[in-house]
Amino acid sequence: MKPVPHATSLRRAPVQRRSAERLTRILDACADLLDEVGYDALSTRAVALRAGVPIGSVYRFFGNKRAMADALAERNLERYTERVTRRLADAADAGGEGGWRAAMDAVLGEYLDMKRTAPGFSLVDFGNQIPVGARYAEPNHRVADRLSDLLSAYLDHEPDEDLRRVFLIAVETADTLVHLAFRMDPEGDESVIAETRVLLRAYLERVLD
Repeated sequence: MKPVPHATSLRRAPVQRRSAERLTRILDACADLLDEVGYDALSTRAVALRAGVPIGSVYRFFGNKRAMADALAERNLERYTERVTRRLADAADAGGEGGWRAAMDAVLGEYLDMKRTAPGFSLVDFGNQIPVGARYAEPNHRVADRLSDLLSAYLDHEPDEDLRRVFLIAVETADTLVHLAFRMDPEGDESVIAETRVLLRAYLERVLD
């Protein structure tokens, strides 16, 4: 199982700081509007107006709103990875232990926190809830690959084909159950989340212990 190549939906990558800041404002505006009006009513013009940039600046980076939402999903994955990395590092600095169970708590905990607090995340997350990007992009495959690479050192396990498959199954399972939890309760049904943790631990302990 080979890693899924990194995707990019940008027409042109920002080079100067001013351009990068403008791209950030565009994606922030896109996220806010997704929460307010949903994907169907989202428009590049509305995003440009909210971001305070000319419409041409939006089209400089994106050909349409689908590409813009896809870029937001890519940014979400980068931020999620950074948050998990920081949480694991903080735990290590504090002398915490727990092996893969502590790592799993960090992975699931940061995902739940982003579901509750990150603008636009409830619709886009990592790109698998609305039709953004190409179908072959396989967002959950990319999440599983990222976690395999991130956690392999922490777990003292090489990110080989078997580990990538294990994480893909875990990610697909957690994704389905977390979405169920948030359909049942806007803040995430705690009983479903608790059952998700039990299920993931039962599966992973068979492979990682």
